[in-house]
Amino acid sequence: MQSKNPVFSKTRNTQGQWAGTSPTPEHLQDMYNQPAYAPPASRAMTLDDVVIRGFITLGVLVASAGAAWILEVPIAVAVVSAIIALVLGLVASFKQSTNPALILGYAVFEGVFLGALSSIFEARFPGIVLNAVVGTMMAFLGVLAVYTLRIVRVTPKLVKFVIAAAIGALGLMLVNFIVGFFEPGGLGLRTDSPIGIIFSGAMILLGCFFLLLDFDSIEQGVKQGAPEKFAWQCVFGLTLSLVWIYLEVLRFVSYFSGDD
Repeated sequence: MQSKNPVFSKTRNTQGQWAGTSPTPEHLQDMYNQPAYAPPASRAMTLDDVVIRGFITLGVLVASAGAAWILEVPIAVAVVSAIIALVLGLVASFKQSTNPALILGYAVFEGVFLGALSSIFEARFPGIVLNAVVGTMMAFLGVLAVYTLRIVRVTPKLVKFVIAAAIGALGLMLVNFIVGFFEPGGLGLRTDSPIGIIFSGAMILLGCFFLLLDFDSIEQGVKQGAPEKFAWQCVFGLTLSLVWIYLEVLRFVSYFSGDD
């Protein structure tokens, strides 16, 4: 009986024999060499990916900071941890690495340094760490609100301005450090003085601008379908900005705290 299916009716002749072109041996060999299964492409990054990895990274940082505080790690260990964190941070930044081991390793050593430093500040200025943590959280939520409401839009011109300001600030701190060998306090950028207060306030503001760039990077990554692993790089940027803001808030509050 002849099939009424148009597909079969076109590929079979009236005697019921196959009417298509017979495959050649080369064609059969090519079909044999093709993989039986092609894995799907990597999943695109979502906002949930950034949030989950953010909690993991910040959780590791806070846990290592708490351990360093409780164990009262020596200053030498804190300095070594800071150097290792700096090296890992530079590698992750310049390579645009999405390796979770590298980024979590940075969080561990940075946390040890922050825990030891925070313990020193807390011993000298009781309550300052809580104020610095609250100040950092308020800065994060404030910048998030500003970005969500589009009060400040991230444009290429703004990106260039923030990067130029960061380079200028790092240059000033380097000069201040060198001058400090010849003049106590250097240029006064890190002293309890009007210029020191203004400079710390400017550094906090600069850190907030970097948070704006981080939020924009996350949004653009989600919109453009960046690979899932890119979420680690976004979280690394957020962590750097939050650490920057915390350190500057800690220093800024110390200027207004009296010694016991």
